[in-house]
Amino acid sequence: MTPTTFQALVREHLKQNDMPSLKDLLTNANEVDILDTMLELPAKHQVIVYRLLPKDKALFVFEQLDTDDQLALIHSFTDEAAIEAIEELTPDDRVRLLDELPATVAKKMIAALSPQERQMTNLLMGYEAQTAGRIMTPEYVRISRDMTAAEALEKVKHNAKDKETIYTLYITDHARKLEGALSLRGLLIADPNEKIEDIMKDVSASVSTDTDQEEVARLLQKLDWLAVPVVDKENRLVGIITVDDAMDILEEEATEDMFTQAGILAKKEANRSEVLISGSLLSIWKVRLPFLFITLVAGVLAGFVIEGFEDVLESIAAVAIFIPLIMDMGGNVGTQSSTVFARGVVLGHVNVSHFFKHFIKEVGIGFSLGVVVGILSGAVATIWQGEVMLGLAVGLSLVITMTLAALLGFLVPFLLIKLGIDQAAGSAPIITSIKDIAGLLIYFVSVSIFLSHLL
Repeated sequence: MTPTTFQALVREHLKQNDMPSLKDLLTNANEVDILDTMLELPAKHQVIVYRLLPKDKALFVFEQLDTDDQLALIHSFTDEAAIEAIEELTPDDRVRLLDELPATVAKKMIAALSPQERQMTNLLMGYEAQTAGRIMTPEYVRISRDMTAAEALEKVKHNAKDKETIYTLYITDHARKLEGALSLRGLLIADPNEKIEDIMKDVSASVSTDTDQEEVARLLQKLDWLAVPVVDKENRLVGIITVDDAMDILEEEATEDMFTQAGILAKKEANRSEVLISGSLLSIWKVRLPFLFITLVAGVLAGFVIEGFEDVLESIAAVAIFIPLIMDMGGNVGTQSSTVFARGVVLGHVNVSHFFKHFIKEVGIGFSLGVVVGILSGAVATIWQGEVMLGLAVGLSLVITMTLAALLGFLVPFLLIKLGIDQAAGSAPIITSIKDIAGLLIYFVSVSIFLSHLL
């Protein structure tokens, strides 16, 4: 069964409210297909699907979800189901989720954990946020240097099920001071009677519990390791940070840095997006209508501009033919530029602290596009209407209008971001309003100058 077919069947069972068939389908499905399908479903259907999953698949899916999706599910659970889901998480993932819950709810959840899980959770939550201590996992395999390879392998087998990773083994003394490391591969190929101290390697790098989490992630990325050990001030091993956690950190930090550079608060933007997508009709109106009123006023002003040049239109009827061209080409360039700016900010290609450099480049691009389109349109106008001066007026107006539109496409969303105004809803109406009025003025003034002999 293809993923597309599976998603279609899930949606159909949900639509028909056929829970027995849906449960059978999910029981026999691949975990990855279930996860992909859940991410495509609305929140109310995610809860239904999750509650029908077998326990092992439910745990896999829950661990792979983003924190926001996990929180949405947690809020829909009964207390017992929520506690069970949180207890099944690894300690570092559990702490990350608990950090997002209200303090009273988090304390209630921690108190309900088993003594061992509660102890590990409290240990991690005792460290500063965004440090190695806060994101590490205490679930690692520790062996001693006086063990034989056979004894160490037996310990790994005995403890593997309860540990987050066993691919790197750490050697400590009786006081848990870090002495070395050994890969699982190295242990497997060693002579069973060989001593660990003879095959272990020095740990070339470790981090302390107060090391910044982004620094830890960069270190793992640089060394290309699967995990890095975390030690306290006495060099005692207290946990490890795995590469999958490091990748999550880098993604979160990159997103945070991009929003910070742009002067955007990520949570604020997320709330705005949620209102515009899932909010009530009234809440959507509050965001979007004010900007549409700006466009309405601008449309009326544009009408006054046309009325002010009514004599030009009466004298030279052909002038009216090219009004839509001037306005549409300016609108297209403005839309392109604002889209380029928004995407560039999100992907990190536009550094807002160096906005002027990007701004000048975009204005230059708008000018170059205007020159090309202006020459072509001016030639068409000249041939079509048989009037060179009209072609010059059309061409020059397009050059100026398209340059202005590119300028506005970058400048308007930048200013809205700096002012804390929703640029997603506001950019297009403001750009369109300014560009339409200015474009008409530019065109009619150009016509008045180049075709004055016909007026």
